[in-house]
Amino acid sequence: MFNRKDTCMLKQKKRLILFVSMLLTVGFLLTSLFSYFVSIASLRYQLTAGELPLTGDNIYSEIQRDLLPPILISSLMASDTFLYDWAKGGEKDQRAIVRYLTEIKLKYGAVTAFFVSENTRKYYHPSGVAKQVRPQDERDDWYFRVRELKQDYEINVDIDENNQDNLTVFINYRVLDYDGIFIGVVGIGLAVEKVKERILAYQKQFGRSIIFMDSKGEVMLNSDLQAEAKDRSSTLFELIKSESFLNKINAVDSISLEYELDNYPVFFNVRYIEEFDWYLVVIQSELEGQDKLTRALVLNLLFCAVVVAVVLLITNRTLSLYQLDIEEMATTDKLTGLYNRQAFDMLFDSLVLDLKRVPDELSLLLLDIDHFKKINDSHGHLAGDAVLVHIAGLIKSRLRETDIKCRWGGEEFMVLLKGCDLKTAMNMAEELRLGILNHPLLLDGKNLAVTVSVGVTVFQQKDNRDEIIRRADRALYTAKSNGRNQVVAF
Repeated sequence: MFNRKDTCMLKQKKRLILFVSMLLTVGFLLTSLFSYFVSIASLRYQLTAGELPLTGDNIYSEIQRDLLPPILISSLMASDTFLYDWAKGGEKDQRAIVRYLTEIKLKYGAVTAFFVSENTRKYYHPSGVAKQVRPQDERDDWYFRVRELKQDYEINVDIDENNQDNLTVFINYRVLDYDGIFIGVVGIGLAVEKVKERILAYQKQFGRSIIFMDSKGEVMLNSDLQAEAKDRSSTLFELIKSESFLNKINAVDSISLEYELDNYPVFFNVRYIEEFDWYLVVIQSELEGQDKLTRALVLNLLFCAVVVAVVLLITNRTLSLYQLDIEEMATTDKLTGLYNRQAFDMLFDSLVLDLKRVPDELSLLLLDIDHFKKINDSHGHLAGDAVLVHIAGLIKSRLRETDIKCRWGGEEFMVLLKGCDLKTAMNMAEELRLGILNHPLLLDGKNLAVTVSVGVTVFQQKDNRDEIIRRADRALYTAKSNGRNQVVAF
C-alpha cells in the first residue's frame, strides 16, 4: 500500500510539474506579444499591487522585529519575583527599586525604565519617585488605560516627562502578582530618534521615500526624500493633508494610491501601524524612460527560459519538501498507538481555542514509568517496548474515549481530561495508578510489576501550552522525589 501511494504521489507530482512547465511557457510566449503600452501598464500594476505593498510589509516586519527585544525585556520585568516581593512587601526600600530600574536601563540601553505601583500610585524611575499618577491628570491617562487592558502590554508613543518631554516609544507591561492580581505597570522607553535612524536605514535598504504621519496628515517622522520627490515636497505634503487622501487611508488598514504631481506619476502605499497609531507611507516616483522599459522587456524574453528552469526546480523542490512534511505529520506513535507529541500540540491548541469560546474544565496528567531504565537494563529494550505498549493499553482502557492520550516521549505519557476539574482529575489519576500497579505485565512467563508517578494540573484561562506542561512536570518531579508510585497535583 505504501509503495502504491508513493507511486501515485510521484505521478501527480510529474503531472503538476508538466502543467506548470506548460503554463509558464505559454505565459512567456503571450508576454512576448504584449505591446509597449501594455508593458507600461504592467509595470504600474506591479508597482502598486506588488512592490510597494511588499516594501511596506517588509518595513512593518522590521519595525515589529525591532520592538521584540524591548517587549521581551518588559515581559521579564513584569514576571520578576523581586518586583512582586518588593511591591507586596509594602514598597519599603525605595533605593532597591531605583537600583533595579537603573540596572535595567543601563544594561539594555533604554532611555528610561519605570514601575508604577497600583497600591501607592507612585511612578518609580531610575532617579527616584518621579510623581504620583492621578486620574485627573491627562498625562497619566496612559496608566489607567493600561490598567484596564485585556492584553499583557501596549506600545505607546508619548512624551517623557522625566526626559525633557522628548518623544519616546514606551512599552507598558501589566504586572500581576502570584495570585493574578494587578499590582502595577512596568516597562522601558526607547528614544524616537533611534526609530528615526531605523527609518533612514529602511530608506537606504529599499530605495524609496518613507514617511510616518498621523490620521490628520501631520508628518511625524520622515526619511530624506528621494531627489525627484524632494523637488515636489511642498505639493506632496499638501496632498497627504488633503481630505480626499485622508478619507481613503482612514477607511482601510492598507491601500495603494496613484496621483499626478506636477505632471509626474507618484505612487503611494499606506499602511496603518496600530502600535504607534501612525500611518506608514512608502512613496515611489515612476521616472524610468521608455528605453528602460523596452530593455526590461527584451531582457525578460531573453531570460524566460532560465526563469522557467528555476521555477520548475523550485516547484520540484517544494513538492518534495511538502511530501516529507506530510510524512512527518503522522499523528500516531507507531509503538503504542497513542497520539504522538506533534499531534498532541495541535489538538491542545485547538482545544484551548474551544475553551476560550465556551469555557469548561480541562485537566492534564503527565505520567512517567518508574525505574524504566532499570527495566531496559535488566530485561532488554524489547521488554521496555512491551512495558510501553502495556501501559498505553491500560491508559486507553481505563480512560474515556474523549480524553486525549499521547506518548509524550521516552517513558512519559500525557493525557488531557476534558470536563474534569482538579479533584476529578486526581481521582482518575489515582485509579489509573492503582490499575497499572495491580496489572503487572506477563513477561517470559513471569509477572513484571510496573508503577507510575503522575503529575496533575488544571488549565487556567491565562495558560499557554508551555505553562500548563511546566506545572504538570513540576508535580511529576515532586511525585518522583517523594518516592515514586504516587499522584501529586500543582
